[in-house]
Amino acid sequence: MAQASAAPQKKAGFDWTILVIPVSLVVSIVLFIFVFGAPKHFTTETKETPIPGDAFGIIYKGGFIVPILMTFLLTVFTFSIERFMTIGKARGTGSLEAFLQKVKSLLHANDINGAIAECNKQKGSVANVVVEGLYKYQEMDKNTEFTLEQKVQHIQQEIEEATSLELPSLEQNLPILATLASVSTLVALLGTVLGMIRAFSAMAVTGNPDPAKLSAGISEALINTAIGIGTSALSIIMYNIFTTMIDKLTYGIDEIGYSIAQTFASTRK
Repeated sequence: MAQASAAPQKKAGFDWTILVIPVSLVVSIVLFIFVFGAPKHFTTETKETPIPGDAFGIIYKGGFIVPILMTFLLTVFTFSIERFMTIGKARGTGSLEAFLQKVKSLLHANDINGAIAECNKQKGSVANVVVEGLYKYQEMDKNTEFTLEQKVQHIQQEIEEATSLELPSLEQNLPILATLASVSTLVALLGTVLGMIRAFSAMAVTGNPDPAKLSAGISEALINTAIGIGTSALSIIMYNIFTTMIDKLTYGIDEIGYSIAQTFASTRK
């Protein structure tokens, strides 16, 4: 049952990962050229000097590294929204804590069918794991070939296998967030270095610095630094939030899995 639902989730996630980064890059380039680079944000048609205080024009002067950093930022936003929706769906339709307590009480009352009905109401990854354990519970209850210890082991193994099928869908795309946290800083550093090269090149031409070119180079350096650091910080925050949410789900699965196995062991002695 769990295995049948895992395959399409993996395929959907793979397609999503392929599409989101190129689309973000196209959107970033369009925004950079036609929105941030619109003539109304500059004092001249050559776009040498942005209007004082015009944020769009100032960002545009950050150079060609800016669309790359914007791509990273849009990717982080997109995957963050997708992860919130996916993990929220994995929790189920109701309160996860209330669901776990309800299943525990039904287990203590030896109402396995009632516990399965609660799983069908709750839905989500946690309920999928629990219901697989409950089905194995019923199967082992009717089995006469295994010892009690072997039956408990089979129940635990079933829960572990169901968990291993559900976890990849929860952790999907998190490595991308972790990677962007590092790559954003490095690309921003590249933009900073290029901006400083431009600034010092303006000083080296005649020996007398051109204030306009010097300020443009420093502006390019600082804009890339700001966008890169902001993107990196957001990536780290989102990654930690999602890993914490997943840890809570896996803790709930481990807790109810232990309860299922122990209930079976204690009531079948």
